[in-house]
Amino acid sequence: MLNLEKSAAAFAEAKTLMPGGVNSPVRSYASVGSTPPFIGRAEGSKIYDIDGNGYIDYVGSWGPMVVGHAHPRVVKALQEAAARGTSYGAPTLIESELAKLIMQVYPSMERIRMVNSGTEATMSALRLARGYTGREKIVKFIGCYHGHSDSLLVNAGSGMATFGTPSSPGVTRGTAADTIAVPYNDEAAIESVMERCGSEVAAVIVEPVAGNMGLVLPRQGYLRRLRELTEEHGALLIFDEVMCGFRASLGGAQAAYGITPDLTCLGKIIGGGLPVAAYGGRRDIMQRISPEGPVYQAGTLSGNPLAMTAGLETLRIITEEPEEGEADYSRQLTIRTKKLLLGWQEKAKKAGVVIQAHQAGSMFGIFFHEHEVWNYDDASASDQEAFKVWFHAMLEQGIYLAPSQFETLFLSGAHTDEDVERTIEAAEQGFKAVAEMGK
Repeated sequence: MLNLEKSAAAFAEAKTLMPGGVNSPVRSYASVGSTPPFIGRAEGSKIYDIDGNGYIDYVGSWGPMVVGHAHPRVVKALQEAAARGTSYGAPTLIESELAKLIMQVYPSMERIRMVNSGTEATMSALRLARGYTGREKIVKFIGCYHGHSDSLLVNAGSGMATFGTPSSPGVTRGTAADTIAVPYNDEAAIESVMERCGSEVAAVIVEPVAGNMGLVLPRQGYLRRLRELTEEHGALLIFDEVMCGFRASLGGAQAAYGITPDLTCLGKIIGGGLPVAAYGGRRDIMQRISPEGPVYQAGTLSGNPLAMTAGLETLRIITEEPEEGEADYSRQLTIRTKKLLLGWQEKAKKAGVVIQAHQAGSMFGIFFHEHEVWNYDDASASDQEAFKVWFHAMLEQGIYLAPSQFETLFLSGAHTDEDVERTIEAAEQGFKAVAEMGK
């Protein structure tokens, strides 16, 4: 049995200091009914808790640790940057260096604005879309998470696709009423919405590869249809690639699926583990942002020199030319992720457990479900109890997974073939535990 005595004591104290004992809800382990390990340090593909347990980490701080934890080059660059000062609130050369590198990989981002979180990026992109189009309504997709700004915390109303209702206390009905919630991967639903009120829609915002209902992939042609509909009705198409950027492929989902959005939101990886995000897109749209235009957005810590340094060094690592005869960094991660997922599928079949396995580059995940998972309703119908048993069996064997069926897993360049083999072996025991349920 995993010893988490020190973590349990730390969690008990934290609950007297912070709501639920955490600063972000999923960390509480409430959905799996256990105590979260309190992490003391991390290096490479591993994290270590304050009780002395080590784990192979497939959470990776929810995506940004694409080169692994405490990569020597990133650490060295941060140490040198910190010695020059931790924050200026003034322009720096490194902001431009990071912007140029991002824009090389994401040519749809002709202008870019750095911010501090994915929530800030999507909130700002939507304000810009409203300011640019002069329209007020937005369309989002059920199960796609774009941060916790008010206009995005909505549930679908009655019917297939209706104006939203607040999903959190504190969100006004007036705010929610300007957001239309539509089922993901349902072309008929979005066509109906745009036919009814397309002239009022400022933007359609989507996770092109959904990562917040578990990993759910777009149906063939779905993203293309969103592009066609937004162009037809004069609305902007916003790709929220905060999670799938540099993950679904080096150029994100827009490169993987060949779709050019009007605006893109990035996060996670471009900070190399520090709080950074960005939004950007067509030049004529971005010129509406203050001080060049009338749409206001600002931030004292935007472009923070430490965060820019960590992000720049991380992106330099993953965009370097590979050695002759080797696959590039992103391709190597994709191949290793596929190997891991195929191993899980084999062990599940051997145990007589039915799973759905999904992959987008170095993002991956499974559902305990007998049928394909294409949307939030499908994901919600997966076997949550089976997931809990699987999760705890893996944690006991030193495999650190996201503590929710509705999260996505990530591989890094620090994960070795040995890590993958050990994880596949652990999965065999995990699926056996699932198979024993109810016997």
